[in-house]
Order: sequence, then structure tokens, then C-alpha cells
Amino acid sequence: MSAGSSASAIGQAGIGLDRVRALQRVLYRSAKQSPERRFHALFDKVARSDVMLRAWSDVRANRGAPGVDGITIEDVEQSGVQAFLEELASGLKAGGYRPKPLRRVHIPKPGRPGKTRPLGIPTVADRVVMAAARIVLEPVFEADFLASSYGFRPKRSAHMAIEAIRVETNRGANWVFDADIKACFDEIDHDALMTEIGRRVVDRQMLKLLRCWLRAGIFEGGVITEPGSGTPQGSPISPLLANIALHRLDQALQGNERQTGKLVRYADDFVVVCLTNERARHARRQTEMVLADLGLRVSPQKTRIVELTRGKEGFDFLGFHLHKVESWKWRGKWYLQRWPSARAMNNIRAKVRQLTDRRYSGLPIDAAVERLNPVLRGWGNYFRTGNSARKFAQIDSYVHERLAILACNKHGLSGRKWDSRFDGAWLGRLGVYTLAGTINYRSAHASR
Repeated sequence: MSAGSSASAIGQAGIGLDRVRALQRVLYRSAKQSPERRFHALFDKVARSDVMLRAWSDVRANRGAPGVDGITIEDVEQSGVQAFLEELASGLKAGGYRPKPLRRVHIPKPGRPGKTRPLGIPTVADRVVMAAARIVLEPVFEADFLASSYGFRPKRSAHMAIEAIRVETNRGANWVFDADIKACFDEIDHDALMTEIGRRVVDRQMLKLLRCWLRAGIFEGGVITEPGSGTPQGSPISPLLANIALHRLDQALQGNERQTGKLVRYADDFVVVCLTNERARHARRQTEMVLADLGLRVSPQKTRIVELTRGKEGFDFLGFHLHKVESWKWRGKWYLQRWPSARAMNNIRAKVRQLTDRRYSGLPIDAAVERLNPVLRGWGNYFRTGNSARKFAQIDSYVHERLAILACNKHGLSGRKWDSRFDGAWLGRLGVYTLAGTINYRSAHASR
């Protein structure tokens, strides 16, 4: 591709992105200004060339495995992206598009040896159409979503959810209803979900498209089965569908906040921060009733009511362990702090152990460092906003130990005196990313 054609392509992509953003702004404002409005003309926007190109960019950025047809992102790029998108758009406009079954895979659950989580992987083509539909539908429902919802939403994050909990508990709320929805993505009732979607969307073609995805078969072990419930977990549109369904829970709990407490939800993970034990129990009862209408239920083993008073108990949420700690400056004052949970610590140790396994002893130590640094940096960037200094030091020490043992294996050295043979200066020369000193103290010790 010449420099001129490359610049032209970049310019067209920029113009297309601006048009997509303009479309989303119009849809959002229309929905926000008219809370009772039901949209009749959305399907035609899914097949727009600019929307399809943006959807392809999102799918390509996420990479992902091939679906049942075996076609990969690279295959599409080699055969021609433009022709691929035009064919998809033509099928949508002509009414000939039909999604293929999902390819079922089971991935290990982090920190839980032997446990797996099922994923349904759509084909690349289906992922692009799902991403295009999400681009069109998201601003319509985003206009309705409440402040208590943080997961998979524009300009909202897990750290914002954690901060909302910190602020509320430091104001005196010492009881937490810590909830876990059992198999949320697998058990959402289709009729209940479509009812929630129908409150805003009456475009028959769009509704038909969504039903097709919900009813798409699951291919596993050479057999295709039809799901009776659940959303296509692992697909681009699944988080939005889950948020639409659980919006009913947000409305129920936020509308009854004085009798329960403050809801903080990130996708299917949520807590309710309450002033009293009774309010926490009331939040649990109300939650169970609302979830039952959606075909969902809380997990009895993982759902509990936690008392934070004077550091009595703590709880895990979004990878952090949250616990009240007495102030070193004002005795008798207790504030919520957070640091990586035991599971998060086990997860990073397992990754470090895997990347420094003795099978790599035949390679230069620098190669192990190159594998480690991105993992450590990513993990550290997520947890650096907490009170994680002690945990970070533990991981730094573990990385040092694993690299030194790997060096011993490489050079055939016996014994376990790795700390004297390969000291901190040696580690520094390797250029290993260290977590110590990266804490964002402004957020970790933010005021009430």
C-alpha cells in the first residue's frame, strides 16, 4: 500500500468513526430526552458501512479464537476485509443473515484448580454483527442505566465501583450484602430479557436478530444443543444484554435505598453497602425476589452478609480484598482499605511460576524477563490504586526467587542459596519490572 493510499484509508477510518459517534450521540439524546420512547428504526443502522467498519475494528482488537467455521481474524484479513464486510451487510439487508452455532470451550477459572468456565465462541462474522448491534443499541439503553452500574459501560470502571464502596463505608455503613449470582450468563430467562429490551426497542428485525443469537445452538462434542436460557457468553453483545436484564435489579434496590443500602454492581458481581444488619437482610430478600423474575438465583455458598465494624470482617470484590483498618493517625477511627485478594495473589504467583518454569532454563534469562514484564506491569497497574505496598513487595520477592532458581537450573548450580548467588543488583541489571514504588498513594489514601 502506498503512502498516499494509506493516508487516505486512515482518513476514511477517522471520518467513519466520527459518523458512528455522531449516530450514538443522537440515539443517546433521543432516549434521554424521551424516557418512554420506543425505537422503531434501529436494524438498518447495524448494516451501515461505518458501523460495520467500527465493529470489525473492535473485534479485530479483541482477537479471539475462531468459531465453528474455523475462520480466523487473519483469514479475513488475507481474503479482504472490505469484501467480507460488504457481504455481511448485504446478508443483513436482504434478510438472509443467520448466525452459526457457538463453539463451546471450557477455560480454567483463575485461582481455582480443576474448575472451568464454559464459553460459547461465535464465528468472526457473527462477532462483527454482534458488535455492530451493540454499537447501535448501547446508547439507547445507556440513557436508562443507573449510577449503581459500573461494568462494561462507557467511562466507568472497576476502580470507580471500588471507590463508591470506600466512600459509603467510610460514612458509617458497616454491613455489606456480598452477593454472587449463580451462572448469571447461562441462566437469564430469554422471555424476561426480551421483555426488558422491548421497553425500548420495537424494531421487529432487531428483535428477531437478538432472538436468533439467544437461540443459537451450542456445538460441543460433535453435537448441537439449543439453549433454553442464557446469553451467548464470550460474545461482544453479551455484557450489554446482561446489563439490560440486571437493570431491573438496579431499579428495585436503588429505588428502595433507604430501606436497604447503596448498590454497587459490576456486571453480575455486586454488593449492597448497608447501615444495619437488618437492612442487609432486607436487601438480600429483595434481591432474591427480583432475580427470580429473571430466572436467576444467588449462590448460597458464595452469598453472605459481612460486618465491617472495627475490622471484624472483610470481603473480596473485583479482585481486591476490602477491609476496615484503624487509622494510625486518629486512634478509634476505622477506614476501608483495599489490597489484592488471596485469589489475585495466587493468580499472579501461578503466572510467574509458569513463565519461569525450568523448561525455559535452556533460554537466556533475558527471555524470561521479557515474558514476565508485561504480566507484572498489567497486574500492578490494576492494583496500584489500593493499599497494596506489602503485597507488591511479596510479589517482587517471589519474582526474584523464581528468576534466581531459573538461573541456578540454567548454570547447573546445586543448592538453594539463590539469594546470595543472584542478589538484588543482579536482578536490577536484568531490567525486571518491580512493583515496589508504583502505588498511587493519592487514591490509596484518599480522604473521606
